[in-house]
Amino acid sequence: MQRFGAWVAQRGESGPQLAWTELGEGELMDGNVTIRVSHSTINYKDALALTGKAPIIRRWPMIPGIDLAGTVTASTHPDFKTGDEVVLNGWEAGVSHYGGYAQMARVNGDWLVKKPAGFSAAEAMAIGTAGYTAMLCVLALERNGVRPASGPVVVTGAAGGVGSVAVAVLVKLGYQVIASTGRRSEAGYLKGLGAAEVIDRAELAGPAKPLGKERWAGGIDVAGSHTLANLLSMTRYGGAVAACGLAQGMDLATSVAPFILRGVTLAGIDSVMAPKAARIEAWDRLARDLDRGKLKAMTEVHPIADAVALAPEVLAGKVRGRIALALP
Repeated sequence: MQRFGAWVAQRGESGPQLAWTELGEGELMDGNVTIRVSHSTINYKDALALTGKAPIIRRWPMIPGIDLAGTVTASTHPDFKTGDEVVLNGWEAGVSHYGGYAQMARVNGDWLVKKPAGFSAAEAMAIGTAGYTAMLCVLALERNGVRPASGPVVVTGAAGGVGSVAVAVLVKLGYQVIASTGRRSEAGYLKGLGAAEVIDRAELAGPAKPLGKERWAGGIDVAGSHTLANLLSMTRYGGAVAACGLAQGMDLATSVAPFILRGVTLAGIDSVMAPKAARIEAWDRLARDLDRGKLKAMTEVHPIADAVALAPEVLAGKVRGRIALALP
């Protein structure tokens, strides 16, 4: 039986207890595709799981990691064969099914997509769920008629994972991007990604008026709460905002005014359970619309051994852009 290493989380009184552990292939959970994992990543959700700051993990013990990239070693799924390079984002990985922080994984093949040929496994995990979510947000804006000619698009949490990819993609597509961040020291970084303007998140962090001055044609929001309410109140007539996060909070103190007086659309983005067709579209568009030079500029590569130590940094908003994790 093949042996492999994995971060294993055990339930502890004060939060998850994590240890790098050697397991056997027979200890993997059920699935019809087995993968040799080469890379994973750390997203906000992973950081919540690793620190126990939110009840992300629903089955114990658990191998965390909601993302993985690797090569199929065995498959009974009709869409995949040995040697295929694949990517997994979300579903139950790292939550109730063993995830990507291990050298091997066995999963349901319906959860997988084939890695776009234009990306290496490391680049696919530099994108990860954060970047794939950003692309789902861009697609939602397009579906709701927000085009470069419509006016500027605001991106909150712009120096983070979702925000960095969103800025880079939008700029390549020709949009004028307003980047909102709580780290004004990252203004140069965001301008380097192509942002036309950088604003302080404090401008959007307080209670919103029912309607504010129209500032943008659309938005991508990772914050929720007052920030999302302000985005909506300042969106131009017929515009749209894609909401994909809750970094500020789950509440949304707003009114119907933006919707019934300006025809604004609020598009909710779920990346975890998104159907396969949407995933394939998002990854195809990332391969076409994400500048690989900018992806490299926003990415750090760390060994998987660093994952646990990085989690508090991610939650504290101290990590710029994206982190790919390399498995030994």
